[in-house]
Amino acid sequence: MQGLSQLSDAKRILFDRLSQGRVSSGPKIGRRPQGIPAPLSLAQEQLYSRELKYAGNPPLYNECVTVRMLGPLDPDVLERSFNEIIRRHEVWRTSFETKAGQPVQIVHPHTPIQFSRIDLRGLGEAERETEAVRLVSEDVRRPFRLNKDPLLRPTLVRMGDEEHRLFLAVHQIVVDGRSAYQIYPSELAAHYKAFLAGQPSPLPELTIQCADFAWWQRECLNGEEARQISYWREQLGGNVPVRGWPTEKPNLAARSYYGRIHSFEFSRQLSSHVRDVSKRLNSTLFLVLLTGLASVAHRYAKHRHEEREDIVLGTLSPSGRKQSEVMDLLGYFLNPVTLRLNCGAHTTFGELLQHARGVVSDAISNDDVPIERLARALEGQNNSGPSPFFNVAVSLQPPTPDLGLPWSVTSMDVDSGGSPWPLYLAFIDRPEEIIGRVQFNPDVFEIKTIKRILQELQLFFETICLQEP
Repeated sequence: MQGLSQLSDAKRILFDRLSQGRVSSGPKIGRRPQGIPAPLSLAQEQLYSRELKYAGNPPLYNECVTVRMLGPLDPDVLERSFNEIIRRHEVWRTSFETKAGQPVQIVHPHTPIQFSRIDLRGLGEAERETEAVRLVSEDVRRPFRLNKDPLLRPTLVRMGDEEHRLFLAVHQIVVDGRSAYQIYPSELAAHYKAFLAGQPSPLPELTIQCADFAWWQRECLNGEEARQISYWREQLGGNVPVRGWPTEKPNLAARSYYGRIHSFEFSRQLSSHVRDVSKRLNSTLFLVLLTGLASVAHRYAKHRHEEREDIVLGTLSPSGRKQSEVMDLLGYFLNPVTLRLNCGAHTTFGELLQHARGVVSDAISNDDVPIERLARALEGQNNSGPSPFFNVAVSLQPPTPDLGLPWSVTSMDVDSGGSPWPLYLAFIDRPEEIIGRVQFNPDVFEIKTIKRILQELQLFFETICLQEP
């Protein structure tokens, strides 16, 4: 059995709620009525409304997921494997539009998609990486039309005789972290191995689809919404500080939504020490990283002689994946949640970590109401921009399971050109080390500021690791 320190935050919080008798099984998700368009899920509706409101160049919600493949590859079998995923998952052949004033999703019959295929073996080895990223970046920066199916564009690039990369440009309304790093690569690898051996798909048919969940969700949230809004009114009532870092360009109200990415890594030694601190404090890696980020933000606030002790950060909660029936579905099930941490009232890292655990647990227990609907319900809140309440977000990427092939998955190499937040730190826990990327708005932060933030964060963890016994 896994120790608590090895469990994900979602599993730990579920464990806490089970032990306190605060979890009920609830109604099962069944199939939606046929013959009429399904509504959007609450998470999808948020992205849909933001896409319509902030549509332009660059696109805010385009993502690129890259599967790097070493060894011999049959491109035709890979393409067939990819299309089997689209056949299985309705959401990857769904478009979104407004009918009679309400957004709906339209599921289309499966039509096979062909890869765009590029062969870069004619270039020098050093040039291939740059050219692949350049070509795919141009594709990722092309907006999707939500009312047109499909909302994804796969490109297979041959880097060498036995090296390929499958780049998938996709709109986030049909993909989240679990989809991108776990479900999609696992199904792709499973189908590829089976089809290559002349066998049928090894995966059972799905019992429900994303549109079924959306229909079910609309029926089940009504009784919870008022209670959760009451909770957030208590947590976020009054003047909530929108916390960030000092910037050379502080005019956030009128900013653009351009974005750049900057990758970073902790050394192997520091990565090991941070994981050790997590285990010793019976915590999760995400909570340790969150607490460190909040501590560094608080130091910056003191440096600026600000009196408030609260630090407000955001994260993405898998609010739609609380039912077992949806765990294997591709789709977007996330809701941004606000984490208001009182850094001034806790004098040690361990105390602040325990406080952060309680804040995260309570936030995830009340994460069903879409954040923009919540902002409208709380009068006087700042609802400018795609995400109210906070402008700095942090997440820990879900781990990719063993695929049984020399394949790996990343989102580090291609930049979509947009950024819904001024600053977003996405950590990735690799076996060798902790790495990550910062997605930031260059109209708000200069690259030297981003590098300084990362340097301060690593120095903070080095100090904490030395202090913890």
